[in-house]
Amino acid sequence: MSEIVLNRKNLAHNFEFLRKLFEEKNIEWGIVTKLLCGNNQFLQEIIQLGARELLDSRISNLKKIKMIDPAVRTIYIKPPPHRSLKNVVKYADVSFNTDYETMKLLSEEADRQGKIHQVIIMIEMGDLREGVMGDNLINFYAKVFELPNIEIIGLGANLNCLYGVMPSHDKLIQLTLYKQIIELKFNKKIPLISGGSSVTIPMLLKKQLPQKINHFRIGETLYFGNNLITEEKIEGMRDDVIFFYAEIIELIEKPLVPEGELGENPSGDVYEIDPKDYGKKAWRALLDVGLLELSPDFLEPYDKKIKMAGGSSDMLVIDLGKNPKKYKVGDYVKFKLKYMGALGLFNSDYVSKKIE
Repeated sequence: MSEIVLNRKNLAHNFEFLRKLFEEKNIEWGIVTKLLCGNNQFLQEIIQLGARELLDSRISNLKKIKMIDPAVRTIYIKPPPHRSLKNVVKYADVSFNTDYETMKLLSEEADRQGKIHQVIIMIEMGDLREGVMGDNLINFYAKVFELPNIEIIGLGANLNCLYGVMPSHDKLIQLTLYKQIIELKFNKKIPLISGGSSVTIPMLLKKQLPQKINHFRIGETLYFGNNLITEEKIEGMRDDVIFFYAEIIELIEKPLVPEGELGENPSGDVYEIDPKDYGKKAWRALLDVGLLELSPDFLEPYDKKIKMAGGSSDMLVIDLGKNPKKYKVGDYVKFKLKYMGALGLFNSDYVSKKIE
């Protein structure tokens, strides 16, 4: 069975790097755990590092976190569906919200549970995913401030999540201005501006972040040590926290060019033949993982001579050339992963999960 592996020592190294970075800047931060897909073993590793705030987009994962350590602050990081509001209030100390009717129902549910539910209002800043439009913000806050059992603790924004709109000094300054306007208009104190995520870390490192941005939500950079703007490793961090081993289940020397009339494959792709490949052969290996788990685009072989050739639902194909390292059936091939590839593997029941 193929397996995804988390390196405990390297994870701790990245956590400590980020902890010091945010501590020096007097910034609150939490770890986004949705990548781990509720794996108890990995969640325990995160909590044992000393994380006191965990964020997730699945209520079932927040429930597991509360079972491991009820003292950890849990944050539900997307607008809650109405069918889940009871569990949102039960297992999430805080939720992100953008809809008044949803918040009204949250208020009623919090009252039933005898709780004060905290909320961060998400504001649309150009990436066109979740967020209240800026020109409707005053009217929105005028209504939600009146809801009982609801405490507005912050406003926030997501960037780079849908259309790839990058954070900028101007956009984040605009976010801080929204906070000032609301506080002055309603004579209310809003403690947090949750404007930071992994993609915003480069601005922090370059001292380009507005000082009033005081809350970060970090996922990808903790697990991969990467600068999301340059796609390079951040100096001082590790990029080998998570990696993947796929088992070779067939290894045969085959032609590079398929035979027969070519049509659309089940993935909707039409293969184009490179005339230079006619008459050539290469050792091709089938791996015990497929498109059900991840796209080959999210894999990077540690062996630089290996090329990704394609894949089907339950097998990926790699090109070993002349197979200079003498791979054989039963051997494992090691890969680096991109975030979305790791997400698919963590979510799969067909892939083993281990801590190294």
